[in-house]
Amino acid sequence: MNWSGPAEFFAMGGYAFYVWGSFLVTAACLAVEMLLLRARRQSALQRVRAEKNRHEAAA
Repeated sequence: MNWSGPAEFFAMGGYAFYVWGSFLVTAACLAVEMLLLRARRQSALQRVRAEKNRHEAAA
């Protein structure tokens, strides 16, 4: 496709709301997923550390 300028590119032929909206939703979902993964990782590491401490205390 040929655009005559940046404004026409960002307008996406009248479909800008759908195009940029889908990019925004996808980026938001990826950001939330990364935050949730980080939280789950931290939780798993805490559980492993607690189990290790219990094991060492029992020995």
